[in-house]
Amino acid sequence: MSSRLSRTALRPAAIVSLAAALALTGCASGAAAPAESAAATTVTVEDNHGSIEVPVAPERVVALDNTTFETLSEWGVALVAAPKPLMYDLWPSLSGGDEVLDAGLHREPNIENILAADPDLIVGGYRFREIYDQLKEIQPATIETSPRDGEEHTSELKRQTAILGRVFDKNDEAATLNADLDAAIADAKAAYDPSQTVMGLITSGGKISYAAPGEGRGVGHLFPTLGLTPALDRAAEDASHGDDISVEAIAAANPEWLFVLDRDAMFGEDGYVSAKELVENAEALKNVPAVQKNQIVYLDGSFYLDEGIQAYTKLYRSAAEAFAS
Repeated sequence: MSSRLSRTALRPAAIVSLAAALALTGCASGAAAPAESAAATTVTVEDNHGSIEVPVAPERVVALDNTTFETLSEWGVALVAAPKPLMYDLWPSLSGGDEVLDAGLHREPNIENILAADPDLIVGGYRFREIYDQLKEIQPATIETSPRDGEEHTSELKRQTAILGRVFDKNDEAATLNADLDAAIADAKAAYDPSQTVMGLITSGGKISYAAPGEGRGVGHLFPTLGLTPALDRAAEDASHGDDISVEAIAAANPEWLFVLDRDAMFGEDGYVSAKELVENAEALKNVPAVQKNQIVYLDGSFYLDEGIQAYTKLYRSAAEAFAS
């Protein structure tokens, strides 16, 4: 910790020296125009816990929230620690080699490595929200920006992106990501026929589960955002993993469209059965309109590990293309 403290302590002195040097230069040249102000070194943002001041474009970043990984990767942010088991090979520029310390998984976080990384900023939240207080003890500049429960999901994705844009000095890039999401949603809404019913499913461990409208992970957000008509509308018992449902109950709901999240697609475990096999090979589902008409949208295999704004933008684009066809 001493290296971080000494580095922080030196910053005010360096700023004073720079200001003095600029003042002397201005006097010597006799320039009448006022000196340009130095770029801001901190910014105050409103994260999930309130107002917080953090460094702009910090040099030593620990990022734990997987919903931010694609954005940080696109923006060229280098990390000093990350939850490598959660990343697989999706973000090699973030997970790096031995120079990037392993922060572990949310069930067994490696607090020692996060501390040893000596971060200027920690991007916490989502799966790691339970250790927020510990992260704040390591670095008070800890932000959580992941979409909040009970809030409109699209607005939450854009809020997160805007906050990250301010922190990493990427406001224009953040605005572009938000505009892309809005455009994909608008296209999907325009292409959808509300007379056609939709059901969301989640597959894992060789089983098909039900994703409740507005609650079911990933696919559940489609319903309120696009105004989809549910083939079956019941509240979720397990929004994260999906609720038990029989193929007969799916068939009885008779959906015109299916949106399916495969939670196991990235893991490649022994005995893995893909969502496509589970749904399309089920005898009880062969007469369901969605299966008969091939009106099934499978989310990207990486979606379960990502869930950031780019993943949802791609999902809404897929929905728009499917509905339009």
